[in-house]
Amino acid sequence: MSMKHVSRVMMFAMAVAATGPALAQAGDATKGKAVFARCAVCHSVDPGVKKLGPSLSGVFGRTSGTVPGFTYSPAMQKAKIRWDAKSLDGFLAKPSAAVPGSRMVFAGLPNPADRANLLAYLAGATKK
Repeated sequence: MSMKHVSRVMMFAMAVAATGPALAQAGDATKGKAVFARCAVCHSVDPGVKKLGPSLSGVFGRTSGTVPGFTYSPAMQKAKIRWDAKSLDGFLAKPSAAVPGSRMVFAGLPNPADRANLLAYLAGATKK
C-alpha cells in the first residue's frame, strides 16, 4: 500500500470520526427519497412551502428555528442548532431527546442507515 493511499485512508477516517457515523455522503439519496416519504406528511423540500413543519429547503447550514414565517416552539427557537450532517443525524435519531419541548411529534429514525440515506437525499434535494 502506497503512502499516498494510506494518507487518503487516514484523512477519510478522521473526517468520519469528526462528523459522526451517518454522513450525508455515505448515504444513498435514492433510498433517502423513500425515507423522506415519512417526513413529507409535515415537510417539503421546496422553498417556501410550509406544511405542519417548515420547508427543509436549504436546511444544511441553517440555524434551527429560523425559517421566516414559520411559528416554531420556544424550545426550537432557543436550541440554536446549526444544521449539518452530524446535528441532523442526532436530531433525526430522536427529536424529542435532541430538543426537549419541540412540537415535532415524530418519534425518530432509529436506523442509522435510514438517517444516512435521508441526509444524502436532503443534501441534494434542498440546496438553495
